[in-house]
Amino acid sequence: MEEMVGPRLYSCCNCRNQVALHDDVISKSFQGRNGRAFLFSHATNIMVGPKEDRQLMTGLHTVADVYCCDCREVLGWKYERAYEETQKYKEGKFILEKSKIVKENW
Repeated sequence: MEEMVGPRLYSCCNCRNQVALHDDVISKSFQGRNGRAFLFSHATNIMVGPKEDRQLMTGLHTVADVYCCDCREVLGWKYERAYEETQKYKEGKFILEKSKIVKENW
C-alpha cells in the first residue's frame, strides 16, 4: 500500500486506507449512487473493476467501479469514456462518494 504524505487526505470509511489527496479534488458538486460525490484527478490504493456503459445524469459514459484495495469497499467509479463532447474532461478521472470516504489530517 502506498502511504501518502500531505496535510489533508481522504481515506476509505471502512478501513481507513488512504485513497486520495484533497489537492486532487476537481469538484465537490457531483452526484454518486448514494448522494454527494467528489471528482478527483487521481486516486490511489484502489482497484478498478470491469468497464461498463452506464447512463448517468450527464449522459452515457463508460465507467469502471473503483474499490478500496484493502477491504474491497466500493468507493465510486472511474470515468473511462464520455460519449458527449462536453463531458470529455471527466475521462480518466475518479468519482469518490462522500459517504464512502473520510477526512484525515484536517
